[in-house]
Amino acid sequence: MNLQEIIKAIKPTDKEIYKQAQERTSNLIMPPRALGRLNDIGEKICAIQGTMKPKVDSRMVFVMAGDHGIVEEKVAAFPQEVTGQMMGAFIAGLASINVLSRQAKSKVLVADIGAVCDVAAAPSDPDNFYIVRKVRKGTANFTKGPAMSLAEAEKCIMAGFEIADEMIKRFKLNLIATGDMGIGNTTPSSAIGAVYTGLSVEAMTGYGSGIDNSAFKRKVDTIAKGLEVNKPDRNDPLDVLSKVGGLEIGAIAGVILAGAYHKIPVLIDGIISTAGALIAYGLCPVAGEYMVSGHKSVEQGHIKMLEHMGLEPLVDLGLRLGEGTGAVMAMHSVEAGVRVITEISTFAEAGVATKEM
Repeated sequence: MNLQEIIKAIKPTDKEIYKQAQERTSNLIMPPRALGRLNDIGEKICAIQGTMKPKVDSRMVFVMAGDHGIVEEKVAAFPQEVTGQMMGAFIAGLASINVLSRQAKSKVLVADIGAVCDVAAAPSDPDNFYIVRKVRKGTANFTKGPAMSLAEAEKCIMAGFEIADEMIKRFKLNLIATGDMGIGNTTPSSAIGAVYTGLSVEAMTGYGSGIDNSAFKRKVDTIAKGLEVNKPDRNDPLDVLSKVGGLEIGAIAGVILAGAYHKIPVLIDGIISTAGALIAYGLCPVAGEYMVSGHKSVEQGHIKMLEHMGLEPLVDLGLRLGEGTGAVMAMHSVEAGVRVITEISTFAEAGVATKEM
């Protein structure tokens, strides 16, 4: 199956089931929509899965990893070798994403899509997985030309799709989340955000993992230069990804397409995952119906990227870590929304009188 065949096979969510879900919500034993966003999310998951009895108990977060040539411009707070070191921590089950995933009863998959180093490790936890699908060892510095070729851009999307497709089938997953690892990856993410929102680079750029003000200015100037040199075409997602994107960002787009293809909800993490979501949305706007924004990052451009796709974050905890942590935290809210619509009785079922008119 090629990318165009995948896109063609993705169908809209079930609008009839959505109406049924809204009708049930209106009759639950509570004031109208008294549980707010939980009511919304329950209805959305029903429509995504095409059933009034959805399940979200088989979960996995896909942490896509890749390195970035743009770190040559000194836009990151940490050296590039940290990408591989953190991948090793994920695989060993030692990092934030592992701890929060254990709490959320989610499996963790780490995929090397484009790390410069080669990480030789084997998970010791049966709920951790590691796959190497390296497209190339890091992107090129996009201030000097495209980050990767068009063929490589498509290849990393397909890698993400194929990895997620395999795991969805293997474990009968019904809820997946996106995560990332790659030193410097907020820079291409902000670049992608600027392309799609049309807003200024300065408005779409944040402080990443902790750069100072001088590095922030350098980061803004670097992104602006990259956009000027490459002139990415927002009407061609592969062009955008190849010119100013990242290998793991492309793979995240592929994971999202896999979720939509299999009709399961995809929780989107922070700004890097949302950059991948913008690529997936550009390729297949219908895929947006399967996306759920897990949280609002402190990166200032993140909310503008979500607004472009009509998404509203479920939680705002002031997170800025990445890895998929915000998306995994939101699994609790998604489960709550599903339990609300499937387990709370209606007035008729409970024998409770409705209010007098």
